[in-house]
Amino acid sequence: MMTDPIADMLTRIRNAGQVGHRWADMPVSKMRVEIARLLKENHFTFDYKILDDGRHGVLRVYLKYYDGSPVIRHLERISSPGQRRYLKAHEISRVRNGLGMAVLSTSKGVLSDREAREVGVGGEILARVW
Repeated sequence: MMTDPIADMLTRIRNAGQVGHRWADMPVSKMRVEIARLLKENHFTFDYKILDDGRHGVLRVYLKYYDGSPVIRHLERISSPGQRRYLKAHEISRVRNGLGMAVLSTSKGVLSDREAREVGVGGEILARVW
């Protein structure tokens, strides 16, 4: 049984990038699809697809490389099931002076740090990417 599916997703993407794979496969869930959507919209990955495997489905995230090295240099889980981290809208800071992105779960859905500041909502900070 997996206790932290988001950390599992991030680890799969991180490991696939380090060894040079073109994509990373993982079980599909609504939260994982939203995180993959954010990674694509912020140009950290090429694309993502939901594949039918005859059971629950597979989420495939296509990784992006620049000059042979992965675009995602750092991917870390902030909030965990054992210790949740929440931020108010005015407490959300920029990641790597705007070059990175934080993923937040808010009342408006899963948003990047930039979108959350624009909308003016806070929430649980799930991960940081740069």
